[in-house]
Amino acid sequence: MPSSAFEPGQLGPITLRNRIIKSATFEGAATDGLVTGALIDFHAQVAAGGVAMSTVAFAAVSPEGRVGENCLLLRPEAVDGLRRLTDAIHAEGAMAAVQIGHIGPVQASPDGKRFGALSPSRHIGMMGNVAKAMSEADLARVTSDFERGAAISVESGFDCIEVHLGHNYLLSSFLSPKINKRKDAWGGSVENRARFPRQVVEAVRRAAGDGVAVTAKLNMADGVPGGLWLDESIEVAKMLESDGHLDALELTGGSSLSNPMYLFRGEAPLEEFGAILPAPLRAGFRLFGKRFMPSYPFEEAYFLSYARQFRDALSMPLILIGGINRLDTIEEAISLGFPFVAMGRALLREPDLINKMQAGSTAEALCIHCNKCVPTIYSRTRCVLVPVGEGL
Repeated sequence: MPSSAFEPGQLGPITLRNRIIKSATFEGAATDGLVTGALIDFHAQVAAGGVAMSTVAFAAVSPEGRVGENCLLLRPEAVDGLRRLTDAIHAEGAMAAVQIGHIGPVQASPDGKRFGALSPSRHIGMMGNVAKAMSEADLARVTSDFERGAAISVESGFDCIEVHLGHNYLLSSFLSPKINKRKDAWGGSVENRARFPRQVVEAVRRAAGDGVAVTAKLNMADGVPGGLWLDESIEVAKMLESDGHLDALELTGGSSLSNPMYLFRGEAPLEEFGAILPAPLRAGFRLFGKRFMPSYPFEEAYFLSYARQFRDALSMPLILIGGINRLDTIEEAISLGFPFVAMGRALLREPDLINKMQAGSTAEALCIHCNKCVPTIYSRTRCVLVPVGEGL
């Protein structure tokens, strides 16, 4: 009997060839905010490996919203390269998605230092960077930046736009009661804290039109005391569903601001992260690194128990993410009402994993979730167990 994992699936206006999406994992392969040959090769290889859709990450909508110099910036000069990228993905039979967002208070990038990092409320990060509280003018400008970024994504040939509402990046930070301390219409109640993200999603849909799928990556829980948790996140999800601008939600968790390992699970790569930090920061990381990056036991599909709470509360399509290694896990997720799953680290280890699963030559990924791929985002994301030149 054919596996349900390889049946076509409908995501809003687009049809995917199977139920497996390459999740947004920052590639660290852009130069000056523009597409490179390395970035094209990365996604073409994943697309050739059998996924239904490959998600390009992270594409910033504003100069101060970038992760760093190797992060894409959605602007007119980027369109030609982005079109070559989507053409390469399409040539392999897959759909092309782009994750758009703004890093907000997580990290003051070089551009952030020049233009000013942004946050719902004034925020001082672990590395000493300061993000200012957004003004009404900032809120209007960034909303327009998202709308323009979505329009550029459509012009560039993307089939799907994923709005980043997770990991305490800018939109996620507005949802967090720990970070958002505003006393105006943009803070306080869950409805007020969700106002700016909902406004952005509406603007993205307006630019995307009816022919492009629009999804959002939403935190179910921030994984930090006082942060967003299931009860309020489900309320936000219901609001987003009621608004009617999204074709699906991808359910995630964790805070790049204060608890990134909540997202990844497994052993924290403390030694590898410490080695890539600038010398003045290494001593502090040795002292506080374990508190910032605690290790969590890895288990297959570790977000499933949380995600089932959302499945029970919503009728819209949901995408399951989080430690999916096995074909039977994908099939179980589909049977539980999740029409798609998203995979990241497993595909860094084996870009052709989906083809191998469909051919019957394997039913489980080789990925051991050591998380040593995570620090490579600063020098081109890759699995360290794959010899350079042989993998992504």
